[in-house]
Amino acid sequence: MIRKQTVYLCLSAMFLALALLLPFLTGQIPRFGNMFSPMHLPVLLCGFICGKWWGAGVGLVAPILRFALFQMPPMPGCLSMMAELCVYGLTAGLLFEVLTRRTRIHKTAAAYISLLCAMLLGRIVWGIAQVVVLGVAGTGFSWQMFVSGAFLNAWPAILLQLALVPPLALLIGNELKRRGL
Repeated sequence: MIRKQTVYLCLSAMFLALALLLPFLTGQIPRFGNMFSPMHLPVLLCGFICGKWWGAGVGLVAPILRFALFQMPPMPGCLSMMAELCVYGLTAGLLFEVLTRRTRIHKTAAAYISLLCAMLLGRIVWGIAQVVVLGVAGTGFSWQMFVSGAFLNAWPAILLQLALVPPLALLIGNELKRRGL
């Protein structure tokens, strides 16, 4: 048990580092860099591989740590992103665990169902957090801003997450299982 928790701690640290560094890589792509939501990928993977609490922790810490180090993502949006990514990691890990341990759903289907639910719930929480944060800041957050920010402008990230997260999570999870972790 201690060995498994140590592995999860090390993997979570790696996912946190990736969440801090990936935006530098995608930021080099004009027009689409931020649309890839690079911090989301490591948080989702952490939830799938290390579990709900590790994923939630990395999701909660990554935006505020990145802001403290690099002033990005800017305030007050950083606070909304903290809520969103925390929900991503928690939901992905929780649903994947429930679906794979308590149902007969194939792991691949469970991964996609968990990912879709995490993406939807995370975006809803982001919208609620934006209403609160921007309401306190004195600016508004409209329905159009929510749909635009969560779905219309996020289509590259949605496609990238659907293409990469389940296969990588299953691949890494299988490798850890093969090694007895």
